[in-house]
Amino acid sequence: MIIKSKPIPFIFLRWGTAMMYRIFRRRFNKMIIHDIEIKPNCSYLLMCNHFSFLDGFLAMYLTMHGITSKQALRGFYMMSLKKQMQKNWWLKYLGAFSVVPGSRTTEESLNFAVDILNQPGNLLLYYPQADLESMHIRDIEFKDGVATIISRLQGDCQLIWSSNILEFFESISPSVYFNMLDCGMNHNFDFEKMKKNVNVHHKKSLRKMVRYTKESL
Repeated sequence: MIIKSKPIPFIFLRWGTAMMYRIFRRRFNKMIIHDIEIKPNCSYLLMCNHFSFLDGFLAMYLTMHGITSKQALRGFYMMSLKKQMQKNWWLKYLGAFSVVPGSRTTEESLNFAVDILNQPGNLLLYYPQADLESMHIRDIEFKDGVATIISRLQGDCQLIWSSNILEFFESISPSVYFNMLDCGMNHNFDFEKMKKNVNVHHKKSLRKMVRYTKESL
């Protein structure tokens, strides 16, 4: 059995994120979003690279300032490993629900994700790498779960990727750069094409961070 989300009302989540932002803002020099057009009247699958425990906070910031500022959302959800939810019980109140890859409950988790995205205005945060990896890796490896979810959707869902990168440069505090990519809608979804586009985009995002040195990625 999966641990299902019991999210607090979205308005409270927004207030909570604003409070978290004030606390964490002191730890960051800049938080810069290279945004995209957000399509109306659909749900949103937000995919990001997974490199730290702070990823959830960063995704919430991106959601509030890069998506909600353009299109109102009804709910924020995220898929999380069950062992992490067992350690951090409060995650379910932030919209998290559990998954155990390779177990008999995986199908239940995937169907729960589909139910969320079939409702316009919902956003699902998903890390297709499944595991933590350095933000500086050149190639993002996608597990098959995301393709299963998208192929089962019946409504309209915008697929969004963001390569999130931290750098220090001239400051003692890191800056966060959110490099968003519109991956299209679920109705014209092509898994191989999306993986290729994301990896091209991710390499370009890394290349942008190299100020003075030309590097072949």
